[in-house]
Amino acid sequence: MASTIRTPDTSSVIVGVDGSESARRASLWAAAEAVRRGRPLHIIYGADTNGRELYVSAETIEKVRAAGRELLDDTAKAVAAEYPGLQVTTEFSRTDAVTSLHRAGGLHGTIVVGSRGLGGFNSLMLGSVGLDTAAGARTPVIVVRDVDETEERGTVLAAVRDEHDLVCARYAAREAELRKASLRLLHVWNILQSVGNVAPMLDDVDGIAGKHASALEAVTDTIHDEFPDLTVASDAEKSLSVAGVLAEASRHADLLVMGGRRAPTPLGLGRNLGGATHSVLHHAHCPVLLIPRAGTDFGSRS
Repeated sequence: MASTIRTPDTSSVIVGVDGSESARRASLWAAAEAVRRGRPLHIIYGADTNGRELYVSAETIEKVRAAGRELLDDTAKAVAAEYPGLQVTTEFSRTDAVTSLHRAGGLHGTIVVGSRGLGGFNSLMLGSVGLDTAAGARTPVIVVRDVDETEERGTVLAAVRDEHDLVCARYAAREAELRKASLRLLHVWNILQSVGNVAPMLDDVDGIAGKHASALEAVTDTIHDEFPDLTVASDAEKSLSVAGVLAEASRHADLLVMGGRRAPTPLGLGRNLGGATHSVLHHAHCPVLLIPRAGTDFGSRS
């Protein structure tokens, strides 16, 4: 087992640890995912010692390094105890956690983060590292929620808006195959977002519903053709809260797959996830896999 590396296998499952219980759970979940995919696991600790050198003593920096390496070793041992045949590498990074995870993810890795780290308030459902990692990633990111439910439900859920989410649907189909699970494609549309608040326009609700159903049908037909052995169900629902419907549906899924657009902020500074995606990450009842994509966020106004 390697103790420290700089360039993990680009197809690795990468997980960040910080000593929190959330990160410990995420590391074990990531290990199971790596086994499922037949990929190595790369465990990384972003200490941000480069950013602290001007403000703290060399002795303190050394203590941080020692603690970080001990955490990595302990996590690797815990993973090895559960999954003895898994290839595991660890990395102590001198940069911050988000930068470290993005760099380790490269172009082809899958990043796993816990829903809450050591900082912040206990009432927060998702920590800043998880949010920033998900918002800025160019590769898939899985946010593992702190839930005690371990019973497998045998379903992968995919949020589908239109044909632009076909990539997400395909990814979800492959995840369902790996889990020997069924796939549910769920299209949720916000009626007020679709027709506005002008009452006369509500007369065309049936026509609007038909357009949404057609968009879902096109994606469903493609998935049926490409994954003929996979059990696929599809549903279209209208609601005032896209995020609310997705979060509730996640109660019955092992994994929720959805687009995680890196959208510009209103001022054009930085990037964000969009309203619905942000809310789903806070309230989902199962791990959420975000697939980077261009275009408007899934239900971003809900």
